[in-house]
Amino acid sequence: MGIWILLIVIGIVSMIVQTRFKNKFKKYSEMPLTSGMSGAEIAQKMLHDNNIYDVNIVSVEGQLTDHYNPGDRTVNLSPEVYHGRSVAAAAVAAHECGHAVQHATAYSWLQFRSSMVPIVNFSSKIVSFTLMIGVMLAVFSESYLLLQIGVAALAVTTVFSFITLPVEFDASKRALVWLDRANVTHNSEEHEGAKDALKWAAMTYVIAALSALVTLLYYASILLGRRD
Repeated sequence: MGIWILLIVIGIVSMIVQTRFKNKFKKYSEMPLTSGMSGAEIAQKMLHDNNIYDVNIVSVEGQLTDHYNPGDRTVNLSPEVYHGRSVAAAAVAAHECGHAVQHATAYSWLQFRSSMVPIVNFSSKIVSFTLMIGVMLAVFSESYLLLQIGVAALAVTTVFSFITLPVEFDASKRALVWLDRANVTHNSEEHEGAKDALKWAAMTYVIAALSALVTLLYYASILLGRRD
């Protein structure tokens, strides 16, 4: 019962955080940068200021689809960020370039996260099936192997979500320091806006990690309870 309550609470908090983040992004998307630079221009300047010249900046379809791909060394920005000349566009573009800087400087947490990607991709593909069928087999035939595999796969993805946290926080820290140093955010209002937008973006990762942990505890309790 306690875990069910936690799942409900986490679900409610997650909806609140997601809504808050989207509202913040909308607010700061309407706050123009005094510098007048676009997200793409900001990204290129941050990369060059960090002596990175082998990373391409591309526009990708969708909203909030911004990400850095270490595989092909690209900073992928949504149209709203790529073309945008707002505080939100500056914050997101700089954050994604923060990941490129992490990659270029061999940031340990990013390297650890990247090394986990193959096993995480595999675990993500099998986790839903193994948990669903595993619970049914545990209930009706007292066979626990598939459920054990599902819990193990879920544990991998949960660990990955927690390893993502220092990577995201560090990228935001690098972004804010550079935005201030490069005078891209010209005044305290712009800087605080960028900081606030990135804070709420980070909160979505925190909630996702906590949600994964509570879900893992739920299925682990089923496994342990059945085996007892």
